[in-house]
Amino acid sequence: MDMEYLQNLDVQLLVGGAVAVLAIAVGAAYLYSSKKPKVSLDPENFKEFKLVKRLQLSHNVAKFTFELPTPTSVLGLPIGQHISCRGKDSQGEEVIKPYTPTTLDSDVGHFELVIKMYPQGRMSHHFREMRVGDYLAVKGPKGRFRYQPGQVRAFGMTAGGSGITPMFQVTRAILENPNDKTKVHLIYANVTYEDILLKEELDGFAAKYPDQFTIYYVLNQPPESWNGGVGFVSKEMIQTHCPAPASDIQVLRCGPPPMNKAMAAHLEALGYTSEMLFQF
Repeated sequence: MDMEYLQNLDVQLLVGGAVAVLAIAVGAAYLYSSKKPKVSLDPENFKEFKLVKRLQLSHNVAKFTFELPTPTSVLGLPIGQHISCRGKDSQGEEVIKPYTPTTLDSDVGHFELVIKMYPQGRMSHHFREMRVGDYLAVKGPKGRFRYQPGQVRAFGMTAGGSGITPMFQVTRAILENPNDKTKVHLIYANVTYEDILLKEELDGFAAKYPDQFTIYYVLNQPPESWNGGVGFVSKEMIQTHCPAPASDIQVLRCGPPPMNKAMAAHLEALGYTSEMLFQF
């Protein structure tokens, strides 16, 4: 066998090997990039997201669905964090307000906001005026709370009105993770039955995960046949429906300022320490 033939063979094997290595590297890079969806949020700058669907849930509540840059993009919001939304009030002045999406990063290509629009709310005006095809300026993630699976044995939660959205986000992330055994005990307060946000989804959680999730509704003005709580959330309700103070539990709260203040007083009186408490 002559030397020239052997040299040509070596070169062919070398080139073939290099091509194979390159193909494997490209394939691995593609797999890695396809496993790591593109994050859409920017913590420093507002980015515009297109409204693709608006579903009216009640006279003053709507679900807004916004499109992400690609069908496989994720918002990139850690569990327990929120986004800042920018809009214009009825006077045309800029307003920025925090909101928590009801979707998670397992929902690719879009994110959803369930918004309660108050008559005098400055950002409520912006959402009331939004139509499909309009864009919303969003920045994030924001917030001091970041959930890690298994960080506590159980959560107690007290929510009022639209304060349900961060609780819903954390609860959904826990329940949809088969490896997360954290228990969730939620007290959700509203004025009337019609004011209850995400009730269908919350009742669905209670039915599907009865050993892991419980919910107790409280209404100021309940209908006639009502078997939930009545009035304001009391110390006794917390004692009955939330986990007792312990080093491996945490109570989260989010609601109107007067409710948050009352909850803080009740929780302190019941023996919960500051380490066991977090307010969104």
